[in-house]
Amino acid sequence: MDRKFILTSFGYAIIGLALGIFMAASKNHGQLVTHAHIMLIGFVVSFIYGLCHKLWLNNIISPLSKLQFYLHQAGTVGVVIGLFLLYGNFVAVEAVDPVLAVSSIAVLIGMVLMKVLFIQSSKSQ
Repeated sequence: MDRKFILTSFGYAIIGLALGIFMAASKNHGQLVTHAHIMLIGFVVSFIYGLCHKLWLNNIISPLSKLQFYLHQAGTVGVVIGLFLLYGNFVAVEAVDPVLAVSSIAVLIGMVLMKVLFIQSSKSQ
């Protein structure tokens, strides 16, 4: 699981940095919120999850760890796409709000599941 998280985190970093460079070059910082979310929940949180799996969770692949990975990724992609559409003025807030809500909750549940994985890991040691 560590490699999956680290590889996806670098993918988010590339996308986030490209968006940041585009905003700087165009002098249009309208996607600043999207850029920040890509870098934080996409790059930083995914990278930290990868480190957690490698350093503390013994990189064990379980149904719960798989659920946590895919829930975090789905939530992150939903947040990023939703914010991009919203801040790019491609859709109205009413249209994208449900996507952002569900995606944000998915990211939150992913964080809760990471805590559960840690609790389970400490009991088995």
